[in-house]
Amino acid sequence: MTPGHGIHPSSDTVHVRATLDKAASENFPVAPAFLPRAWRDGLTAVYGYARLVDDIGDGDLAPGGLDAVLLGLEPAAVDDRLAMLDALEADLLRVFGGTDGPPRHPLLLNLQPVVRAHGLTPEPFLGLIEANRRDQLVARYDTYADLVGYCELSANPVGRLVLSLTGTSTPERIRRSDAVCTALQIVEHVQDVAEDLGRDRIYLPAEDMRRFHVTENDLAAPSAGAAVRSLIAYEAERARELLNEGTPLVGSVHGRLRLLLAGFVGGGRAALRAVTAAGFDVLPGPPKPTKSGLLREVAAVLRTAPRKG
Repeated sequence: MTPGHGIHPSSDTVHVRATLDKAASENFPVAPAFLPRAWRDGLTAVYGYARLVDDIGDGDLAPGGLDAVLLGLEPAAVDDRLAMLDALEADLLRVFGGTDGPPRHPLLLNLQPVVRAHGLTPEPFLGLIEANRRDQLVARYDTYADLVGYCELSANPVGRLVLSLTGTSTPERIRRSDAVCTALQIVEHVQDVAEDLGRDRIYLPAEDMRRFHVTENDLAAPSAGAAVRSLIAYEAERARELLNEGTPLVGSVHGRLRLLLAGFVGGGRAALRAVTAAGFDVLPGPPKPTKSGLLREVAAVLRTAPRKG
C-alpha cells in the first residue's frame, strides 16, 4: 500500500494536531511559549514522535486504522502493536536517511528537519520504541533495578533529546537529566496504578509489593488500604530523591532553558504533592496537581536550584 493512500492531506493535519494536543495533559510543560521558536518547534516534533510511540504501545491510537495506513500497513494492523512498532522503526530509519524514500507518517516528517538541524542520532528515538516493545512482552517488574532499566529506555531519552536540541549536553547534565526523567516516569507509574492494572501492567516492583504485603488484588480495590498507601508513599519518596538528585541540572543552565527545566522538575514535585495530598490513595484515579500548585513548585525550584556553570 502506498503511504497515505486514500487519506486526504487535511486528515493528516487534524490527526497530527490531535496527537500534539495531548501535551496539555502531561505533568510538565512540553514546549511553552516563552522558548525560542526553534526550540519550540524541535520540542513539539520530539513530543509528537514520543506520543505516537506511546499511543501505539498502549493501544491508544485513534480508531479507524489511519496510523497503520500512514505507516504503510493495512488498517487492521493498528491492533498489532508489535507490527506497528516495527513499521514505526522502519519509518524512523527513513528520518535518518533510509534508502526507500522520505518518512511516511506526518509526525515523522515533522521530525526530520529537526533531526537534521540539530544532528540528532537515532539511539534515543529507538530507545522509546524498545520501551514500548518491552511493554508488550513484560507486564511485571521484579526489582527496582529492573524498573530503572525500563525507565532508561522509556523516559531518559527524552531528557537527552532536550539537551541535544538546546545544545547543552555534557556528561554531568546527562546524568542529572536521567535522574529527573526516571523520577518523572516513576511519578507517572505511581499516579497511574489503577489505569496500568487495567492494561494488565504493574510498574510497582514485586519485591516492594512483597515487602509491604501488597497483592495484585489489593491494587484492584476501589480505594487503597493501609498497605497500598505505605507502598505508594515509599515509591513516591524514591521519586522525590531522584528529583532532588537531578535538580542541580536546573542551576547548570541559564535563561529560558533554566525555566523549562524548572518546569520539568516542578511538574514532578507538584504531582508528588498531589499524591501526598490524596493520602497516597491513587486507586480511585490519578491525583493531579492544580495549575497554581505547579507554578508554586516551579518557583520553588528556581529559588533553590544551586547555580553553577
